[in-house]
Amino acid sequence: MTTHEELLARLNADLPPSGILLGAEILELDPSGRVRMSFVATPAFCNPNGTVQGGIVAAMLDDAAEMACVADAGKRIFVATIEMKVSFLLPAKAGKLYAEGRVIKRGRMIAFLEADLFDGEGALLARMTSTAAPRAF
Repeated sequence: MTTHEELLARLNADLPPSGILLGAEILELDPSGRVRMSFVATPAFCNPNGTVQGGIVAAMLDDAAEMACVADAGKRIFVATIEMKVSFLLPAKAGKLYAEGRVIKRGRMIAFLEADLFDGEGALLARMTSTAAPRAF
């Protein structure tokens, strides 16, 4: 296995409890600071309207952006979100959802991140921009 493959395997094996709850899986990890993930939105995540609650969508986007920052660093780091903005474009339904996270710029103390959430058909459901503070464990 290459270092890249080892990092992908290690991150999938060591997902945080929130990632496990969201049914997260890292599908692709690009050392340039990009990641593709899948999530499983269960009916328990839905509001009375039958769509995935916005906070759950935001958590999925936050996880994808964080993992993109980890990919950019090339090692396991802690990525604390300082602020985030989410634009909800279409309602998310229960089922498999996909996220793409990317690093816009990562400096010594601050990182600027983005993430998009898609349904299985490829429709863009939500977009997040965030500022984070990456730190070594």
